[in-house]
Order: sequence, then C-alpha cells, then structure tokens
Amino acid sequence: MSKRGLGRGLEALIPIVEKDEENVQEIDIKKIVANEKQPRRGFDESKLEELADSMKQHGVLQPVILRKKGNKYELVAGERRWRAAAKAGIEKIPAIVRELNDSDVMEIALIENLQREDLNPIEEAMAYKSLMDDFGLTQEELSKRVGKSRSQIANTVRLLNLDKEIQDLVYENKLTAGHARALLSIQDSKERLKLANMISKEALSVRQTEQLVKKLVDERSKAKKHKPKEINPVIIDVTERLQRTLGTRVKIKGNEKRGKIEIEFYSSEELERILEIIAE
Repeated sequence: MSKRGLGRGLEALIPIVEKDEENVQEIDIKKIVANEKQPRRGFDESKLEELADSMKQHGVLQPVILRKKGNKYELVAGERRWRAAAKAGIEKIPAIVRELNDSDVMEIALIENLQREDLNPIEEAMAYKSLMDDFGLTQEELSKRVGKSRSQIANTVRLLNLDKEIQDLVYENKLTAGHARALLSIQDSKERLKLANMISKEALSVRQTEQLVKKLVDERSKAKKHKPKEINPVIIDVTERLQRTLGTRVKIKGNEKRGKIEIEFYSSEELERILEIIAE
C-alpha cells in the first residue's frame, strides 16, 4: 500500500514539528488509557516483545500522541509503543498532548494504521463504518479525508455484511478481502459459510473462488427459472368442483384472494348449457 495520498495525513491532523522538543512531555505510563475507538482489535505479541527489547536498550525514540481525558490521558496515536514500553518496564513515556475532538481522534488512529499497513480488511471496514455512523460522514467525505476512493471504501464496508464466522476468517488471515467479496454473491448464509470454510481449508486462490461462486450462482439461477410453480391445493379443489359441475374444462389463474376463471366451450349450444347451470 502506498502512503502517498492518505488524505490530510497525520502531519496535517497533528501539526508536530519533530525537532520541537518543547512539545514533548514525560507522562507516567499508568496514567495513559487506550483509545476505545482504536481500529485494531489485536496486536502481534511477538512483535511487541521485539519492540520492548529494543526499548530496553534505546528507550522510546518517538513520542506518542495523547489528549487529556479527566485525570488521565487517552492515546491518540502510538498504542504499539505504549504497550511495548509497558512490557519493557518503562515508567514514563515521551508524549505530545493535543486538544482534539472525537472525530479527529478516530481519524488519526485510522490513518496511522493505514499508513503502517497494520489493519486487516475487517478492522478497516469497522473503522470506516464507525467514522460514518458516529460522525455522520458520507462515503464521499470519508474518501477525501483518508485518501481512498469512494468505491474502495464501499467495497471494504460491504465485508461487514458477511456472517461473523466469515469475518473472523478474514481477521485471522485465513481468507483475504478478495475471497470475502466474492462470497457476498452467495445469498444463503449456511451455504456461504460452508463455502468459506472449504476455501480456507483447500487454500483456493481468489480467482478460483470467483469462478466457483459464479458457477454456483449460475446453477441456482437456472434451477430457479425451471422450478415448477407451486400448486395451490385450494385452487385445485375449486377447479375440480367447477369442472364437475359445468362438465367442461376450467382454468383458474391467481389465488384464492384474487384471480380469474376461464371456462371452455366448443359450441353455442354448450355455451347456453353452461350459462343455464350458472344461472340456476
């Protein structure tokens, strides 16, 4: 993923001059709380351990970004550094405290992760949806702010229409976003989940998945076209009774609530006979 074109970027959202050491404070790590709107649902423990080992030798080289929240500080950017510092036993961490609204905090957390390619497709989709739902952004507005095309955002958010079990497969990197998007064409949820598990187990490519899904959709479409119409037992009963009474072929089109009756006759005499029966 290219970092070019990611909306306003962190530098625009948080105007930080890296060499301006007057902005950096040493904050007690215990006074810092995680951002509840952090797009990432999990952190790679092995990578956190590696970062913690590096911090034990070199310290925390880049400050985290915080905002004041009561008597605590809420993380805006740099949660990996904060977690690794805690693992390394570091008591205070360099930080820059900014006054930011909820929308900016969410946007900064999302852009930080997008720039580092840290988010998987489900986390990215949830972050987009949260920004739109919580702050009333349209897809067009969001696309400008995070530097993604509107169609890319729409396709990513669509992944949240999948069953949770399939979302979990994507989150666990057992399926890619390409696999997941192909599965959206399958309407039946049980069939979709069964297919998702098979794709994961057999390690099918996205292309193979798309071909398989197309084949299944085409088969369902053909079967639906040739599916015989359901016969209404009430209509059958009435049709048979009319045919016995009138002594000729009768067709009923519609249902018991609304429709029309066709009565066949083959001569003027037979028509007169049928009319006499109806008039009785």
